[in-house]
Amino acid sequence: MASENFKDQCSDLTKEFNIQIPCRLVERVESFASANNTTITGVAIEALDSFLRNQENRIG
Repeated sequence: MASENFKDQCSDLTKEFNIQIPCRLVERVESFASANNTTITGVAIEALDSFLRNQENRIG
């Protein structure tokens, strides 16, 4: 999805979506969030952002 399309569809700065991930991964995320005094949402956002930036660097 192009960045401009996303902006057109999302009037707010955030958008909610639900994903299903393995319980063991959830446990790791919860543990990491707790140990680093952050939220599960924060961990997910940072992980996705980091992953996607890394992919862009590989392609570009």
